[in-house]
Formats: sequence, C-alpha cells, structure tokens
Amino acid sequence: MKKNNKYLLSLLLLSLFWVDAEAQCSMCRAVLESEQDKSVAEGINNGIVYLMAFPYLLIGGLGYYIYRTYRTKSS
Repeated sequence: MKKNNKYLLSLLLLSLFWVDAEAQCSMCRAVLESEQDKSVAEGINNGIVYLMAFPYLLIGGLGYYIYRTYRTKSS
C-alpha cells in the first residue's frame, strides 16, 4: 500500500471514532447549569459544535481540491 493510501486510511479510521465534546465557554456553562431544564444547555452545546464543524469542512474541501488539482497536473 502506498504511503498516501495509508495516510488517508488512517485519517478515515480516526474520523469514524466520535468523542462527545462539551463546547461551552465557562460563562455560558455557569448560566445554563443554574437552570432546571438541561435540554436548553444541551441545545446550546449542540449548536456550538454544529457551528464549529463548518469551517473544518470548508478547509477540508479546499485541501482536497488543491490535492486533486496538483495530482492531476503531475500525472
């Protein structure tokens, strides 16, 4: 297996394992933990993670496009 294929395979395997992260700042956490309804805090946390994912997807797409462009030029 080529070096690039091993790298892509390991990146794919690492992306399959999901770790649940809490993405709230300390002030948001303090305000939301004082409330009785924990679903609001969970919704805020999910929204933060959702908004955080899009820049990584855009940079990943741009990186793939550059990779594909250079790969077709070298062939």
